Amino acid sequence: MKKDKLKKRIIAVSVLAAILVLAALFADFIVPNDPYAMNATLIRKPPSAQFIFGSDNLGRCVFSRVLTGARMTIASTFILVAISFVIGTMIGMLCGYYGGFFDELLMRIADLMLAFPQMVVAIAVAGILGGGLKGALIALGITSWISFARLARSHTMTIKSEPYITVSKLMGKNGLYILLHHVLPNIIGPLLINALTQVGSTMIGISGLSFLGLGVVPPQAEWGSMIAEARAYIQIAPWAVLFPALATIVTIIVFNYLGDAVLEYKNDR
Repeated sequence: MKKDKLKKRIIAVSVLAAILVLAALFADFIVPNDPYAMNATLIRKPPSAQFIFGSDNLGRCVFSRVLTGARMTIASTFILVAISFVIGTMIGMLCGYYGGFFDELLMRIADLMLAFPQMVVAIAVAGILGGGLKGALIALGITSWISFARLARSHTMTIKSEPYITVSKLMGKNGLYILLHHVLPNIIGPLLINALTQVGSTMIGISGLSFLGLGVVPPQAEWGSMIAEARAYIQIAPWAVLFPALATIVTIIVFNYLGDAVLEYKNDR
């Protein structure tokens, strides 16, 4: 009974996540207005039939900018998580399987990075790189691979002592073959679950850097930069801050909940 409820929850949240991703992908075909068109006669208009989320300080449609910003925010998040997933998994498997000096060096580097909060490191690096989306992704990517590497390493160290790994070695298979054909298929599940849970924190990081002026640069639509632009007139046009903030919160909740539900389902098996 509990598994059936979990399955239904996972399906329902997966549908919501798919809707968010599709909305981001096809934003250009959904937006009712040009997200970058400015109109002095429509400055700070409240939500209406023409602008369902109202307009901002430059007369731009907030709804159109939220949809356009979704593509920037969600796509950037997925790209960074995917790159961190690949790099972290490769490093973790190599460290866990071969051990030795390479393992000690990389794990000590990972421990050193974990001594500082991710956002503190990201702000420092993004400031050095001068901001921009590329700089923000590099700044967050410096530490985002660590969780994947540590998880892959621990599972690899457990799996490499299994009998089928010994048999594969006796058959003359090299380390790369064993890692790709035996280790990776057995650790991919936990790593994918970790990737889902990383989506929310990565999105917070990207939006946070944009909010601080170290990420996406206005007028390019991105939820964090939209909030930063609109906060100066939040008392007279709260919708310009509210809707990008709600979009960020809802998206983070959906992907975090999906990751938690999948993890709970896996643990109940």
